[in-house]
Amino acid sequence: MLILFASFCLSLVVCGVYLKIARAQNILDIPNERSSHTLATPRGGGIGLMLSFSLGCLLAGYFYSSWDSAYVTLVLAALSLSVIGFLDDVNGLPMRLRFFAYSVTCVLVTCVLVPSSSGFFLGTLGAVFAALTLFWALNLFNFMDGIDGIAAVQTIMVCIMAAVLASRAVDSAGYVLFCLLLAGCHAGFLVWNFPPARLFLGDSGSVPTGFLLGGLAIIGSVDGVIHPASWLVLMAVFITDATCTLLWRIVTGQPFTEAHRLHGYQRLSRRWD
Repeated sequence: MLILFASFCLSLVVCGVYLKIARAQNILDIPNERSSHTLATPRGGGIGLMLSFSLGCLLAGYFYSSWDSAYVTLVLAALSLSVIGFLDDVNGLPMRLRFFAYSVTCVLVTCVLVPSSSGFFLGTLGAVFAALTLFWALNLFNFMDGIDGIAAVQTIMVCIMAAVLASRAVDSAGYVLFCLLLAGCHAGFLVWNFPPARLFLGDSGSVPTGFLLGGLAIIGSVDGVIHPASWLVLMAVFITDATCTLLWRIVTGQPFTEAHRLHGYQRLSRRWD
């Protein structure tokens, strides 16, 4: 509990410091016709969130026991994705470059998470499916991070429930702690992102968060800690909204790679605003 409280406080402080830096450096999200906000708001807060989460994992590893290689790989990859996302938040990066970096990261991480000794169907096909899962998870979370608090609240709820479900399995302490650390750090960020938001997550936070949740689903399945169907239920709102909206835009010939305000949650937000 002390580690979890420390991760919350660490995220709260680090994101608060970043907020001041972002204001001073004019790292702002300027509203346009596709935005759900009306005031220029600092963005890129995910870099502070991911730094806090990484430090929280270091503290947990120091005070308890060292992390398995799968968790270390996830954290390092998430940090890399956060840096790429931050560069995109600040200066903007070509979409093809970002997608290439995301794809390579997902493939490399999959090689660590999925055992190669499981045969063709469980090994090779499983690895391909796992890589696609990671790639879709990081993208769908980025798609769904469009209104104040939605991504942080979703992460907190999903991670807490995943921890509860996994706690019944044998040797699940590391998995449970990882989930709760991620939830604690997002709770600290949510203080700054709660409507009306003073700080936005940005690609530096939404992309690595989706990646981490996808990675947790894969680790839970490989280790037999939590059934993958449970993750489909926990992430059902994000998966359904992002997938249906993307498919609808593709079928109707819309430029699906461009930002928009057509997700279900955005429509509901405008209706109830």
